[in-house]
Amino acid sequence: MDMMSVVSSLLAAQAGNTQLQVAATILSSNAKAEKSTVLTLLGAGSQDTSSLANVGAGIGGNLDITA
Repeated sequence: MDMMSVVSSLLAAQAGNTQLQVAATILSSNAKAEKSTVLTLLGAGSQDTSSLANVGAGIGGNLDITA
C-alpha cells in the first residue's frame, strides 16, 4: 500500500465517524422531541377541563375509534 492510499483510508474512516456522530445526535434529538410530545399528550388528558376553554366547539368530546 502506498502512502496516499493509507491517507485516503484514514480520511474516509474519519468522515464515516463524523457521519455516525451527526446521525446519533439527530436521533437523540428526535427521541427527545417524541418524548416531549407524548408527555404533552398524556398530560393534556389528566388536566382539568378549564385548560380546554380556548379551543373550538366539539374539541375534547367523544372520539369514535371503531373505524
